[in-house]
Amino acid sequence: MAKHKGLSFYKKKNKLSPSLVKEIFSWSFGIFAAVFIAAVLNYFLGAATNVVGTSMEPALYNGQKIYINRFLYVVTSPQRGDVVVFLPNGNENSHFYVKRVVAVPGDRVLIRGGVLYVNGLESPWVTEKVVEAGIAENELTLGTGEYFCMGDSPGSSEDSRSANIGPVKEEDIIGKAWFHADCEKSGYGFVK
Repeated sequence: MAKHKGLSFYKKKNKLSPSLVKEIFSWSFGIFAAVFIAAVLNYFLGAATNVVGTSMEPALYNGQKIYINRFLYVVTSPQRGDVVVFLPNGNENSHFYVKRVVAVPGDRVLIRGGVLYVNGLESPWVTEKVVEAGIAENELTLGTGEYFCMGDSPGSSEDSRSANIGPVKEEDIIGKAWFHADCEKSGYGFVK
């Protein structure tokens, strides 16, 4: 008896083999992982801003582009000497401030005779004479989560000495300035 070669409404089902499903899952997972890692790295290490003003010269200068490491302060706290980026008093309408941490929580800060003293010792972070002592004219002790930040060039810096800024709260710190870029002047490099 010959097979009927006419129309057939029954279609043989193609089965997905386990190896094909595994391959599709592997590719999908790889693409998702790559996009996720790129997004995380961009958020934590790809944030950038420009330095505004001359308060951080000679380390950084006006208009210089810096990259911000947001991840570092998720796992640790700012240290003396770190150059940090913050919003003064958490003001979202302000530009980012770029200053050096000169004192950390629990430290005593005093400016007397143009010299910055931290815990009774002369600070190595501010070597220029400080003309305006501001709120550090009388010794102050930093509370939990407070940082005293100043520009490397204190004569042209609005910083923690100003009553309208004061000690910077840890939650207002965006991250650490870790890399600068400018091919015209000093090239590329890590912020010191």
